[in-house]
Amino acid sequence: MNEQDKIKSTHDESLKNKQGDSGAKPSSWSRLLSKRWVFPAVYTAAAALILTLVWVYQDAGQKPLNPDNAAVVSQGEAGSKTGAANGDPEALEVVASAESLVWPVASPSEVEVVKPYYDENGTEENHIAAMVQYNNTFVTNTGIDIAREDNKSFDVKAALSGEVTRVEDVAVLGKVIEVTSPGELKTVYQSLGETKVKQGDEVKQGDTLATAGRNEMEKSLGNHVHFEVHEDGKIVNPSDLLPQR
Repeated sequence: MNEQDKIKSTHDESLKNKQGDSGAKPSSWSRLLSKRWVFPAVYTAAAALILTLVWVYQDAGQKPLNPDNAAVVSQGEAGSKTGAANGDPEALEVVASAESLVWPVASPSEVEVVKPYYDENGTEENHIAAMVQYNNTFVTNTGIDIAREDNKSFDVKAALSGEVTRVEDVAVLGKVIEVTSPGELKTVYQSLGETKVKQGDEVKQGDTLATAGRNEMEKSLGNHVHFEVHEDGKIVNPSDLLPQR
């Protein structure tokens, strides 16, 4: 084979190789993308995914952000409704705040005020009647003294609901009970006989606290209860707050 034939043979082989490459079979992706149904299917799947995300987002927006908080609130509301029935102290405060002062006895018509409250702006008659003599000393009466006409003892009742914050036996004043109520109100009962409650007890308006008794400060009054009302730390006239008998 001469030189010219070699050149021709080499050219023919090169041409065959090029034709062989151009005639190679297409890849799998090429065959897949050549199908007519591929692009519509991809579009449909993408649309379905977007709609699903939209539904999930809307559903989440309609739910409470914190379901546990809602449960706590509902439990708190239920507790406030049943607290009063179970004697809960907080429920008692709500009830007591709406109460009006009542006489600290079972039957107001059976007792009388034997010594009035000393009113600084009162009449001369009031000032004389409201002085308390103890030994050789005169002091003003800081409450009202209540007794029966027949000098018999009687039950002393809670004029307001609240907590018993003091039970003490004082030499001159006798046995003393103090009840603290909402609104910075305190009712004080002195000159008591037998006590029925102890410090820390929760009492309701009308509950029996003690029996009327005697004390050294006002022993001339016999069996009676000395009744005081304190509001915001100041002593006020109980007669201005008590209902008519």
